[in-house]
Amino acid sequence: MYKIRRWTIRHARFFEGFYHGFEAMLVKMDPLFRRVGYKRLEKPVAAIERLVKGVLFETQMCGSCTLGATGMSCPMNCPKSMRNGPCGGVRSNGHCEVKPDMPCVWVDAYAGSLLMKDGERIREISPSVDHRLKGSSSWLREVRRKTADPKIEHGGS
Repeated sequence: MYKIRRWTIRHARFFEGFYHGFEAMLVKMDPLFRRVGYKRLEKPVAAIERLVKGVLFETQMCGSCTLGATGMSCPMNCPKSMRNGPCGGVRSNGHCEVKPDMPCVWVDAYAGSLLMKDGERIREISPSVDHRLKGSSSWLREVRRKTADPKIEHGGS
């Protein structure tokens, strides 16, 4: 799986474009999602998301996905769970201070972000992980966010 994760980072621009298309398709499916019910969809969609993102990115399903801003490198793979850049303990060879055989997740993230059209997003500060969201679908949460009507609360539908 590690080799696949490194491959996806080297192809971050492709995955950025693919994700934009995939997200647009999911947003168009919002009326169907509302009819079925987001709560009812949560478990099956999260299971699919866990499988796909697990194979491609080795994500930790934190529920606050930042792959699009981190060069398709999941920051939660950092042994210190650093959410906003390297810890300062990156070795001179670009490897992790905690796991010396592992390239630093953030060195990979920066390399991946250089390949992306929207690579400057890596400079944005990401909010702390909301651990209550762990294991939930960030795909569905993003659809609800993008289709939110300020007059209607979609979270409980």
